[in-house]
Amino acid sequence: MLSGPPVTTTVSADQLLERFVAASARQRRSLLAQLQQRVDELRPLIPEQLDRLDATGDDWAAGLLIELLLSSDDALAQAFRQRHPEGWLAVTSGRGIDYGPLQRALMDQAFEEADRLTSEHLRQLAGADAVKRGYVYYSEVPPMPAVDLESIDRLWVVYSRGRFGFSVQIRLLRSLGGRWDQLWPRLGWKQGGVWTRYPGSFTWSQEAPEGHLPLVNQLRGVRLMDALLSHPGLQQRVSA
Repeated sequence: MLSGPPVTTTVSADQLLERFVAASARQRRSLLAQLQQRVDELRPLIPEQLDRLDATGDDWAAGLLIELLLSSDDALAQAFRQRHPEGWLAVTSGRGIDYGPLQRALMDQAFEEADRLTSEHLRQLAGADAVKRGYVYYSEVPPMPAVDLESIDRLWVVYSRGRFGFSVQIRLLRSLGGRWDQLWPRLGWKQGGVWTRYPGSFTWSQEAPEGHLPLVNQLRGVRLMDALLSHPGLQQRVSA
């Protein structure tokens, strides 16, 4: 009995989107190349898919879909921006801080601008004295509202494919047994015993090491970052 040529089956664009959203983090990463290859087919379907996702969560599938949607500055992208002028993710602040500019920077993968805004927001959360002096003391971190640190972290996680954010840094530190001296080079902040120079020697893209962003002023030593990563609001996110 003769057999014909092998049948090649390709999932539809709808099926590929559904498969991506339902997949585990590892499986999603294996699907990234397919999504990028078929981006022109997928983009018209993304707004409807986003309507089914939870804008109050921290699932980075939504961020990746938005990244693809905004990869071309056409009518589709403009319609999305008009519908979500402050960004798609729902974030709140206990201090009345507007996180719209930070979210827009992250949606556009403008990580250097997003990092600058994050530092600005941390000073705002620390209080008027921190804003005036231009940096945060470690003792000013514990009173920061958990909802704000959670909002900042969620924004970074969602729009970085789950690779950046304070909670990512906490997990890395835990995996290293709390060894700060091992964490700095792992984040790409210290090379050959020398602190990486800001901003030129940092990597402002998805090619950066996991946990590379957002930055904390490492020149102030471990205490500031320890206070931040030890904040109950962020610790709860990792433990949840």
